[in-house]
Amino acid sequence: MPVSYAIIATGGKQHKVTVGDRLRVELVEAVVGDSVTFDQVLAVKSGDDLKVGHPTLAGARVVAKVVEQGKGPKIRIFKKKRTKQYRRTRGHRQAFTAVVVEEIVGG
Repeated sequence: MPVSYAIIATGGKQHKVTVGDRLRVELVEAVVGDSVTFDQVLAVKSGDDLKVGHPTLAGARVVAKVVEQGKGPKIRIFKKKRTKQYRRTRGHRQAFTAVVVEEIVGG
């Protein structure tokens, strides 16, 4: 029976994915075009059958292809203390990896 969706954990976040989904995850060390495997699968749903791990499912994995490595928009961090002549400005751009889900293997 084909798998409907899976819930994976990566980069401290949880994502609900199906085959063909494109999503941005925290930076994964891989080259564009490589395949990456997410082993921390929390749940897999296929048809009416839902398998939930405790905390993860043994043998379940999600295979995805890296399509982009990049940085998000710039965020400005500004600190100020009034009447003390204290002002600090910093910027941050969060790195990400864009992947396309190719296969979900249920456990």
